[in-house]
Amino acid sequence: MAQLIKALIILLNGRKRNPREILAAIAWRTGGMPSSHAALVSAMATSVAFREGMGSNLFAVSFWLALIVMRDAAGVRRSSGLQGRALNLLGRNMADKMDVEYHPVKEVHGHAPLEVVIGALLGIFMAAAYAYL
Repeated sequence: MAQLIKALIILLNGRKRNPREILAAIAWRTGGMPSSHAALVSAMATSVAFREGMGSNLFAVSFWLALIVMRDAAGVRRSSGLQGRALNLLGRNMADKMDVEYHPVKEVHGHAPLEVVIGALLGIFMAAAYAYL
């Protein structure tokens, strides 16, 4: 659901997009609103809470795993993506000035904290809807 919402946001963003770009957003693009990582792990923890109870060992493991994944999505991956972008900018500038070839590093797309929160809320909502329907 989070990946479909990302594709809708891309479509509604106003710029013309080709079908390949929309398919890429649905299938494997990382980053953006909402966080599919956060949606998945929060849905998992919520589902375990409904099935096993909040006092179970399985819920404790799934809850802490969810927090680790969400922290990683908003912290480490976002920071490394920003560093990669800065490194590529610096590398391109130096390559232009010194007339050398520069091979850019991969820019990992992490999430802003709001994207993680919205993803987590989406996951909780989807798991609760599934449990009650």
